[in-house]
Amino acid sequence: MPNAPCPLQLRPVLIIGGTHGNERTGPWIIGRCKADPLLLGPAAPPVDHVIGNPAAVARNRRYLERDLNRCFTPELLEDPTDSSVEVRRARTLLEQLGPAGAEPHQLVIDLHTTTASMGACLVLGGRRPTDLALAACAQEQCGLPIYIYESDPCETGFLVNGWPCAVTIEVGPVAQGIVDPLVAEQTLETLRVVLACATSIANGSRKAPERVLVHGHITGLDLPKDAQGNPIASIHPERARRDWQAIGPGAPLFLGADDVVYRYSGAEVVYPVFINEAAYGEKGIAMNLARRETLTIQPEWLDAVRKLMLQGA
Repeated sequence: MPNAPCPLQLRPVLIIGGTHGNERTGPWIIGRCKADPLLLGPAAPPVDHVIGNPAAVARNRRYLERDLNRCFTPELLEDPTDSSVEVRRARTLLEQLGPAGAEPHQLVIDLHTTTASMGACLVLGGRRPTDLALAACAQEQCGLPIYIYESDPCETGFLVNGWPCAVTIEVGPVAQGIVDPLVAEQTLETLRVVLACATSIANGSRKAPERVLVHGHITGLDLPKDAQGNPIASIHPERARRDWQAIGPGAPLFLGADDVVYRYSGAEVVYPVFINEAAYGEKGIAMNLARRETLTIQPEWLDAVRKLMLQGA
């Protein structure tokens, strides 16, 4: 009799929560999944879990010295003079769990929440084919919007860029420092979808979607401010809680205390995201603007993800 086919040996997917210490949903889900591994669904590949910034989680703060989700640049990682908590943590994560670490992983899912009304979406740290292929499959399955944070010299060093294939799951709105059960369930459902897509890519049952709809980062907009740097306006009521909704030339963006309306002066239709994200105030960002694009997915991009998922490939 012919030998039965050997089951696929999949590398574990690394799930990270608590990259920002006051985003409680990720650590909450990790705790639930440790208690009940079947929570991730029957199609889930093997997974490992880690808390991204345990020191910040313990103090319910986004970070202690610098944003861990901006520490994964060669300049910071290789700087012998930088001994900040988050840079040391970035080095440790890569040394232990990075693609060339003691316990190597090739695919990462980073769990985040936002105070903005983003719903459930995927955020990519660029246009790597592996990331786009995985995200495209998830979008095809359940319609998840995709935001690509790119081309901004002030916003680099994302954790996901430390691994060959990675996506961020972002869900909101939820206040910092709490676990909202509905947001937690949205996050868990999205995690199940991404993991199931990774499995179907690995076993060859998933065909590449022909196209994927993305929102590519253009720029961040700050609130209007006076000469001393104090805000003199807020988000306009027509923009509030309307992430992903198109705005065109002349659309209102901000409303001053004196009822002055500050309008969008660009010539193209754009899409605002992360509107009123609380953590972005210190960065001078009241919202980000993105350009909607349709990209073609190449079948070989899924092959690259499959090779990352398979042991011995």
